[in-house]
Amino acid sequence: MVADPATGTVVLILEYDGTNYHGSQWQANAPTIQGEMEKALKKLTGERIRIKAASRTDAGVHARGQVVSFRTGSALPLQSFIDGLNHYLPRDIAVKEAYRLDDSFDVRRGAVSREYKYYMLNSPTRSPMRQGFSCRVDGNLDIEAMNKACQALVGRRDFASFVSSAETARSKRTIRNVFKAEITRDGDMIVLDMAANSFLPHQVRNTVGSLIKVGQGKVTVDEFYSLVEARTPGLAGPTAPADGLCLMRVNYPSPFEGDAR
Repeated sequence: MVADPATGTVVLILEYDGTNYHGSQWQANAPTIQGEMEKALKKLTGERIRIKAASRTDAGVHARGQVVSFRTGSALPLQSFIDGLNHYLPRDIAVKEAYRLDDSFDVRRGAVSREYKYYMLNSPTRSPMRQGFSCRVDGNLDIEAMNKACQALVGRRDFASFVSSAETARSKRTIRNVFKAEITRDGDMIVLDMAANSFLPHQVRNTVGSLIKVGQGKVTVDEFYSLVEARTPGLAGPTAPADGLCLMRVNYPSPFEGDAR
Protein backbone atom coordinates (compact mmCIF):
# COMPACT_ATOMS: atom_id res chain seq x y z
CA MET A 1 0.00 0.00 0.00
CA VAL A 2 1.40 3.39 -1.00
CA ALA A 3 1.36 6.02 1.74
CA ASP A 4 0.22 9.61 1.61
CA PRO A 5 3.12 11.69 0.20
CA ALA A 6 3.53 13.56 3.49
CA THR A 7 3.44 10.54 5.81
CA GLY A 8 4.47 6.92 6.05
CA THR A 9 7.69 4.95 5.91
CA VAL A 10 10.53 5.86 3.59
CA VAL A 11 12.34 2.95 1.94
CA LEU A 12 15.77 3.36 0.35
CA ILE A 13 17.85 1.11 -1.89
CA LEU A 14 21.55 1.42 -1.00
CA GLU A 15 24.78 0.53 -2.70
CA TYR A 16 27.99 0.48 -0.68
CA ASP A 17 31.59 -0.57 -0.54
CA GLY A 18 31.82 -2.23 2.86
CA THR A 19 35.63 -2.17 3.09
CA ASN A 20 35.85 0.64 5.64
CA TYR A 21 32.89 -0.43 7.78
CA HIS A 22 32.32 -2.88 10.61
CA GLY A 23 29.15 -4.15 9.00
CA SER A 24 25.71 -2.71 8.34
CA GLN A 25 24.44 -2.73 11.94
CA TRP A 26 25.15 0.17 14.30
CA GLN A 27 28.06 -0.15 16.75
CA ALA A 28 29.00 2.35 19.42
CA ASN A 29 32.73 2.58 18.70
CA ALA A 30 33.10 1.58 15.05
CA PRO A 31 31.98 2.97 11.68
CA THR A 32 28.95 1.18 10.20
CA ILE A 33 26.54 1.67 7.33
CA GLN A 34 23.68 2.31 9.75
CA GLY A 35 25.73 4.84 11.66
CA GLU A 36 26.61 6.80 8.52
CA MET A 37 23.02 6.71 7.27
CA GLU A 38 21.64 7.99 10.57
CA LYS A 39 24.19 10.82 10.72
CA ALA A 40 23.24 11.85 7.18
CA LEU A 41 19.53 11.71 7.99
CA LYS A 42 20.07 13.93 11.04
CA LYS A 43 21.81 16.53 8.86
CA LEU A 44 19.11 16.34 6.19
CA THR A 45 15.94 16.27 8.32
CA GLY A 46 17.05 17.51 11.75
CA GLU A 47 15.53 14.34 13.25
CA ARG A 48 17.17 11.53 15.18
CA ILE A 49 16.10 8.59 13.06
CA ARG A 50 16.74 4.89 13.52
CA ILE A 51 16.89 2.84 10.32
CA LYS A 52 16.19 -0.86 9.78
CA ALA A 53 17.96 -2.97 7.15
CA ALA A 54 16.48 -5.93 5.29
CA SER A 55 19.67 -8.01 5.51
CA ARG A 56 22.56 -7.66 7.92
CA THR A 57 25.98 -7.53 6.25
CA ASP A 58 29.19 -8.23 8.15
CA ALA A 59 32.36 -6.16 8.29
CA GLY A 60 33.87 -5.74 4.84
CA VAL A 61 30.84 -7.08 2.95
CA HIS A 62 29.47 -5.00 0.08
CA ALA A 63 25.96 -4.33 -1.24
CA ARG A 64 24.41 -3.34 -4.53
CA GLY A 65 20.81 -3.66 -3.39
CA GLN A 66 20.51 -3.28 0.39
CA VAL A 67 17.04 -2.14 1.45
CA VAL A 68 16.55 0.07 4.51
CA SER A 69 13.53 1.82 5.94
CA PHE A 70 12.73 4.48 8.51
CA ARG A 71 9.86 6.61 9.75
CA THR A 72 10.10 10.37 9.53
CA GLY A 73 7.99 13.42 10.06
CA SER A 74 9.71 15.10 7.12
CA ALA A 75 7.63 15.77 4.01
CA LEU A 76 10.68 16.10 1.78
CA PRO A 77 10.10 14.83 -1.77
CA LEU A 78 11.64 11.45 -2.44
CA GLN A 79 14.15 12.90 -4.87
CA SER A 80 15.31 15.23 -2.10
CA PHE A 81 16.03 12.22 0.12
CA ILE A 82 18.18 10.75 -2.65
CA ASP A 83 20.02 13.95 -3.48
CA GLY A 84 20.32 15.19 0.09
CA LEU A 85 21.55 11.95 1.60
CA ASN A 86 24.05 11.43 -1.21
CA HIS A 87 25.37 14.92 -0.46
CA TYR A 88 26.01 14.08 3.21
CA LEU A 89 27.04 10.43 2.88
CA PRO A 90 30.65 9.29 2.36
CA ARG A 91 31.60 8.45 -1.23
CA ASP A 92 31.50 4.70 -0.53
CA ILE A 93 27.77 4.72 0.32
CA ALA A 94 25.05 5.82 -2.12
CA VAL A 95 21.25 5.99 -2.12
CA LYS A 96 20.05 4.66 -5.48
CA GLU A 97 16.26 4.74 -5.13
CA ALA A 98 13.60 5.99 -2.68
CA TYR A 99 9.99 5.04 -2.02
CA ARG A 100 7.30 6.05 0.46
CA LEU A 101 5.18 3.17 1.78
CA ASP A 102 2.50 2.61 4.37
CA ASP A 103 3.68 2.25 7.99
CA SER A 104 2.56 -1.39 7.98
CA PHE A 105 5.53 -2.25 5.75
CA ASP A 106 8.29 -4.22 7.53
CA VAL A 107 11.57 -4.17 5.61
CA ARG A 108 12.77 -7.41 7.24
CA ARG A 109 9.68 -9.56 7.66
CA GLY A 110 8.20 -8.43 4.37
CA ALA A 111 11.15 -9.75 2.35
CA VAL A 112 10.67 -13.11 0.66
CA SER A 113 14.30 -13.70 -0.34
CA ARG A 114 17.82 -12.29 -0.34
CA GLU A 115 20.33 -12.74 -3.15
CA TYR A 116 24.09 -12.75 -2.62
CA LYS A 117 27.04 -13.25 -4.94
CA TYR A 118 30.53 -14.27 -3.94
CA TYR A 119 33.37 -13.40 -6.33
CA MET A 120 36.48 -15.58 -6.59
CA LEU A 121 39.37 -14.33 -8.71
CA ASN A 122 40.94 -17.52 -10.07
CA SER A 123 44.36 -16.14 -10.95
CA PRO A 124 48.01 -16.75 -10.02
CA THR A 125 48.51 -12.99 -9.59
CA ARG A 126 46.62 -10.29 -7.74
CA SER A 127 44.41 -7.77 -9.55
CA PRO A 128 44.74 -4.23 -8.18
CA MET A 129 41.51 -3.23 -9.94
CA ARG A 130 39.51 -6.08 -8.40
CA GLN A 131 41.10 -6.64 -5.02
CA GLY A 132 38.75 -5.63 -2.25
CA PHE A 133 35.82 -7.01 -4.24
CA SER A 134 36.93 -10.61 -4.73
CA CYS A 135 38.86 -13.40 -3.06
CA ARG A 136 41.87 -14.62 -5.04
CA VAL A 137 42.17 -18.39 -5.43
CA ASP A 138 45.24 -19.77 -7.22
CA GLY A 139 45.27 -23.06 -9.13
CA ASN A 140 42.65 -24.87 -11.20
CA LEU A 141 39.13 -25.21 -9.81
CA ASP A 142 36.73 -27.91 -10.99
CA ILE A 143 33.60 -25.86 -11.69
CA GLU A 144 31.57 -28.94 -12.62
CA ALA A 145 32.28 -30.58 -9.26
CA MET A 146 31.52 -27.35 -7.42
CA ASN A 147 28.13 -27.11 -9.17
CA LYS A 148 27.33 -30.73 -8.34
CA ALA A 149 28.06 -29.91 -4.70
CA CYS A 150 25.79 -26.85 -4.92
CA GLN A 151 22.84 -29.14 -5.61
CA ALA A 152 23.07 -30.33 -1.98
CA LEU A 153 22.25 -26.79 -0.86
CA VAL A 154 19.02 -26.20 -2.78
CA GLY A 155 15.74 -26.70 -0.95
CA ARG A 156 14.65 -26.57 2.66
CA ARG A 157 17.67 -27.70 4.66
CA ASP A 158 19.16 -27.55 8.14
CA PHE A 159 22.36 -25.53 7.62
CA ALA A 160 23.79 -25.99 11.12
CA SER A 161 27.09 -27.18 9.59
CA PHE A 162 27.50 -23.74 8.01
CA VAL A 163 27.38 -21.69 11.21
CA SER A 164 30.60 -20.96 13.03
CA SER A 165 29.81 -22.26 16.51
CA ALA A 166 27.43 -24.35 18.56
CA GLU A 167 26.48 -21.20 20.47
CA THR A 168 25.19 -19.61 17.25
CA ALA A 169 23.32 -22.77 16.34
CA ARG A 170 21.59 -22.88 19.73
CA SER A 171 20.51 -19.25 19.56
CA LYS A 172 19.08 -19.41 16.03
CA ARG A 173 16.95 -21.76 14.01
CA THR A 174 19.27 -23.16 11.37
CA ILE A 175 16.71 -24.30 8.79
CA ARG A 176 16.69 -22.14 5.65
CA ASN A 177 15.10 -22.43 2.23
CA VAL A 178 17.71 -21.98 -0.50
CA PHE A 179 16.18 -21.24 -3.90
CA LYS A 180 19.38 -21.05 -5.92
CA ALA A 181 23.04 -22.05 -5.54
CA GLU A 182 25.05 -21.92 -8.74
CA ILE A 183 28.67 -21.46 -9.79
CA THR A 184 29.53 -19.64 -13.02
CA ARG A 185 32.82 -18.61 -14.63
CA ASP A 186 33.52 -15.48 -16.65
CA GLY A 187 37.17 -15.49 -17.68
CA ASP A 188 39.22 -15.61 -14.49
CA MET A 189 36.27 -14.67 -12.26
CA ILE A 190 34.26 -17.46 -10.62
CA VAL A 191 30.98 -16.46 -8.99
CA LEU A 192 28.71 -18.24 -6.51
CA ASP A 193 25.13 -17.00 -6.85
CA MET A 194 22.91 -17.87 -3.88
CA ALA A 195 19.33 -16.92 -3.07
CA ALA A 196 17.42 -17.92 0.05
CA ASN A 197 14.58 -16.75 2.26
CA SER A 198 17.31 -15.61 4.67
CA PHE A 199 20.87 -16.55 5.59
CA LEU A 200 22.61 -17.56 8.79
CA PRO A 201 25.66 -15.57 9.97
CA HIS A 202 28.65 -16.40 7.71
CA GLN A 203 26.58 -19.02 5.85
CA VAL A 204 27.58 -17.91 2.36
CA ARG A 205 31.26 -17.42 3.26
CA ASN A 206 31.46 -20.81 4.97
CA THR A 207 29.77 -22.33 1.92
CA VAL A 208 32.38 -20.75 -0.35
CA GLY A 209 35.21 -22.08 1.80
CA SER A 210 33.89 -25.62 1.46
CA LEU A 211 33.12 -25.29 -2.26
CA ILE A 212 36.67 -24.10 -2.96
CA LYS A 213 37.96 -27.29 -1.35
CA VAL A 214 35.65 -29.27 -3.65
CA GLY A 215 37.00 -27.36 -6.64
CA GLN A 216 40.57 -28.09 -5.54
CA GLY A 217 39.84 -31.81 -5.15
CA LYS A 218 40.43 -31.73 -1.39
CA VAL A 219 36.79 -32.63 -0.66
CA THR A 220 34.65 -34.89 -2.87
CA VAL A 221 31.09 -34.06 -3.88
CA ASP A 222 29.85 -36.96 -1.73
CA GLU A 223 31.80 -35.60 1.26
CA PHE A 224 30.21 -32.19 0.71
CA TYR A 225 26.76 -33.81 0.76
CA SER A 226 27.70 -35.55 4.02
CA LEU A 227 28.85 -32.20 5.44
CA VAL A 228 25.40 -30.72 4.75
CA GLU A 229 23.64 -33.73 6.24
CA ALA A 230 25.83 -33.77 9.37
CA ARG A 231 24.25 -30.58 10.76
CA THR A 232 27.33 -30.04 12.95
CA PRO A 233 28.25 -26.41 13.78
CA GLY A 234 31.69 -25.38 12.59
CA LEU A 235 32.05 -28.25 10.12
CA ALA A 236 31.98 -26.15 6.94
CA GLY A 237 34.66 -23.70 5.93
CA PRO A 238 37.15 -22.21 6.21
CA THR A 239 35.27 -18.92 6.23
CA ALA A 240 36.05 -17.11 2.98
CA PRO A 241 37.14 -13.45 3.22
CA ALA A 242 34.41 -10.84 3.48
CA ASP A 243 35.56 -8.73 0.55
CA GLY A 244 34.31 -11.23 -2.06
CA LEU A 245 30.72 -11.11 -0.80
CA CYS A 246 28.04 -8.75 -2.10
CA LEU A 247 24.33 -8.44 -1.27
CA MET A 248 22.79 -8.07 -4.71
CA ARG A 249 19.07 -7.79 -4.09
CA VAL A 250 16.28 -8.17 -1.54
CA ASN A 251 12.99 -9.40 -3.01
CA TYR A 252 9.43 -8.60 -1.90
CA PRO A 253 6.06 -10.03 -2.96
CA SER A 254 5.39 -7.05 -5.23
CA PRO A 255 7.52 -4.23 -6.67
CA PHE A 256 7.82 -0.98 -4.75
CA GLU A 257 5.91 2.00 -6.07
CA GLY A 258 6.82 5.67 -5.91
CA ASP A 259 10.19 5.32 -7.62
CA ALA A 260 12.10 8.61 -7.45
CA ARG A 261 15.17 7.76 -9.51
